[in-house]
Amino acid sequence: MTMTNYLTTLITEKGASINDEIKLPGHIGLTWETLIDFVEQCPEYHNQIRTTLVEIDFQAGDVFHYLTHLAQGMVKAWGH
Repeated sequence: MTMTNYLTTLITEKGASINDEIKLPGHIGLTWETLIDFVEQCPEYHNQIRTTLVEIDFQAGDVFHYLTHLAQGMVKAWGH
């Protein structure tokens, strides 16, 4: 399964749409799809991201908390 498929499936199974907006102060229009596209371009991190998400999900944690953390990193990488 590709990272795009994995993240899309995870997000939708957790009750959200990839088109839902990520709530980050000062950033309008960021969606889960934006994050998925960004992560897809960073294959060196795929295993680490997937492992972390599996651990969070296994412990009944909030995967969106971690995904939002990744989105904050994405915004920083863009220099915003």
